[in-house]
Amino acid sequence: MAITKPTRRRFIASSAALGAVATFGPYMSFAQAQSGNSLTVRFYGALDSLDPGYNVGGSPDNDVLWAINPALVHFGKKDGQLTYRPTAYVESITERDPTHIDFTLKPGFQWTNGFGELTAEDVAYSYDRMSTSEWKGFFEAFETVEVKDKYSGTIVMKTPFAPFIVSTLSSGTGVILSQKATESVGGKFTTDMPATCGPYLYEWKQKQWVKLRPNPEWTGPKPAYDNIDCIFITEDTAAALAYEAGEVEVTKIVPQTYARYKESPPPDSKLEVAGALQYMWMGMNTENPKLKDMKVREAIQYAIDRDAVVQGAYGGTVEPSYGVVCPGLVGKRDQSQYSYDPEKARALLAEAGVSGLELTLRTLNNQERVLTAQIIQANLADVGITVKVIPLDSGPFWEMGQESKGDTWKDLELWIMRYGAGTDPYEPFQWFKRDQVGIWNWERWSDDEFEELYQKGISVTDPDERNQIYIRMQEIMEQTGAYVWLAHEPEVYVHRASVDVDFAPSGEMQLLYFKPAG
Repeated sequence: MAITKPTRRRFIASSAALGAVATFGPYMSFAQAQSGNSLTVRFYGALDSLDPGYNVGGSPDNDVLWAINPALVHFGKKDGQLTYRPTAYVESITERDPTHIDFTLKPGFQWTNGFGELTAEDVAYSYDRMSTSEWKGFFEAFETVEVKDKYSGTIVMKTPFAPFIVSTLSSGTGVILSQKATESVGGKFTTDMPATCGPYLYEWKQKQWVKLRPNPEWTGPKPAYDNIDCIFITEDTAAALAYEAGEVEVTKIVPQTYARYKESPPPDSKLEVAGALQYMWMGMNTENPKLKDMKVREAIQYAIDRDAVVQGAYGGTVEPSYGVVCPGLVGKRDQSQYSYDPEKARALLAEAGVSGLELTLRTLNNQERVLTAQIIQANLADVGITVKVIPLDSGPFWEMGQESKGDTWKDLELWIMRYGAGTDPYEPFQWFKRDQVGIWNWERWSDDEFEELYQKGISVTDPDERNQIYIRMQEIMEQTGAYVWLAHEPEVYVHRASVDVDFAPSGEMQLLYFKPAG
């Protein structure tokens, strides 16, 4: 990267970049060693699990899974519109009618570690398994896979659900596993997959790197890049500096960096908004003794200034949120039932007889979330609530509300959360159902009307009716007092102009389809 005029700002940035190289140690040499058809990208978090039924999802889990394991379809675009594309594993896939999807696999794809050929039985096993997993909400309309022969079968739906292929099969939930390999390790695994079947093999060192290398058993089309090195850089400022120093060729950037790059982009670079299917809120544990009183939760809702978060933490680069349905989807709200009103917050606390309240607020340890937490901390201090902000790395953060991961959920009070959504509005609601309490419904409430509307929303096809269903469901969520809606964050990447990139609408990298530009 040429520097034509040395300035104090450039000197500081260069010094910080050198510090980043020192901090990130051995894997920063990847970029320096690259030549030919190799690529270096940044991962912003550690691997959680490569088991599609029992992981956090999103990046980097799905980025890796799509590169090493089969799926029937992947996300695609046609004439600027989101669609799906059959993968290299598929001879054909056809929506025969609203409840039947026929597919035929190409023969000859081999699982690693001697687990044989990819078959329709693997597809049936994988989808049946997903329908009872932590991601079962994506399979609410799914009934079974009827296997016809070694390579072909029919996906049978309980009810018509048009977005199933794009919403479920194209995302990480559509990844196929080897039945024999998965059963050989007891039916579950984490980051060590018992067998893969993709153009790449992977090796990894937690919190440092993932290396994708050619699979010698692969018989499908060869990806454009032989080697892809994915380095973990959790600190967003360091990632931007590493990009500017030429150490990575593709990285996700945060809104403040996005605003800066829009004004003055790095040389030979392009910006890409992968999508805005994210919804962020501050949650409250309705079972915590300090927050059991509805009036206390309502007071907190009225005490927080959403606009201050949008401007102060994100520089105005995000859209304010009024629920879990993202921009552009049926059911998106443009207002909530509460607004910023510190006087009302104080009155509610007085009605509840609460004073001197002290709470903890947990958040992922990145710049925007910590800034958000600090704004909320100041807002709540203004109404007499003292808040201790607790920044956490991704591992302990994503485990804190899950009963299966320990007892931290018992102490949860407030937290800042962001989930990714898909291309249909039913998806975000699955995480707040009754059966998700202690898994992903950390607010720990349930409601009969909400459960009924969830099922109805899947089967109804009329857009106006679905719109009313999802607006009502968000009203129910809000009326628990457990949610303060904050923002819809865009997923933005910067990349070398010499690289053609390909992203899922939820922001993950479809590395299989990255290629040199031109």
